[in-house]
Formats: sequence, structure tokens, C-alpha cells
Amino acid sequence: MSFKCSICDEEHDGWPALAFDAPLAYSQLTEEQKEKIAELDSDFCIIRYEDQTDRFIRCTLIQKVNDHNDGLDYGIWVSLSQKSFGDYQENFDNENHETGYFGYLSNNIPGYPATLNIYMNVYTQRGNSRPIAVPQDTFAHPFVTDYFNGINKTEAEKRIHNM
Repeated sequence: MSFKCSICDEEHDGWPALAFDAPLAYSQLTEEQKEKIAELDSDFCIIRYEDQTDRFIRCTLIQKVNDHNDGLDYGIWVSLSQKSFGDYQENFDNENHETGYFGYLSNNIPGYPATLNIYMNVYTQRGNSRPIAVPQDTFAHPFVTDYFNGINKTEAEKRIHNM
């Protein structure tokens, strides 16, 4: 399988990452709200409502594909607490910063009942790669079950085509 990259506009072999441009909460804002109460870049999103501030970071989630050498990569957003978000932001350029955070999945993954707010563990990586998100295995949801049990290649390719 090959695909045309939306970033570099070149053809690549393999599977593309299934990436979300923003957390669902940002995508649901009006254009005026996006300008007035939100900030979004490639790694961070902040939405400042009157009564609360929501903070999100972009992460990678790798879905195991049982009958294929590669996993299916997702580019997802996870909401973090103020403390965790601040720590991640402070250490964003620190290549040796390794830690974990608790957060909530902030996108709905196509093909599943609502995946918003699935409990996630987020692990930063050496070398400033995007953090890896892993669903908590105690959260009862078909997406979590598929994450830990894996999916087959046909299902992975179906997800790629649908997204």
C-alpha cells in the first residue's frame, strides 16, 4: 500500500498515520470561538472557557495488527490536567525527559462507539518524539479491547480507507 502525504505531498510506501488535526472540543468550536478562546498548534491545544480551561497534547497511539509486521499509527489528542500539561510544556525541548501522565482520549475513533474520554496513560519519550498514549486496560470499551488484543490486517486497511 502507498499513500500521498498531506504534509510533504510525496508518495510513501506503507500505511499512513490516522491523524486528527485537533481535539474534538476544538473542532466543535465556532470560528469566532477558535479566535477568541482557543490556541492550537501542532503539539498543544488550550481552550479557555469562562468557567474552566481545557488542555490537550498530541500523542501517538500504535494499534497492534496481528497478521502484519507494522502497527496502525494514530495521531490523537489527549487532555491532561493543568499540572501534567505544565510539566509537559516545560520539558517539551528536553530530550531526556521521560515521565508518564494520566489523561483522556479527546477524539472519536471512527468505527467505534464514542471513544471520547477513554482513560489513557501517556508516556513521554527520549529524543523529543511525540508521547505514546496507551489506553488503561481497566476501561471497558471495544477500542480498548482491540488495542490489547490486536486487529487483523483487513480491519486496519478498512480503517485507513474510511479515515
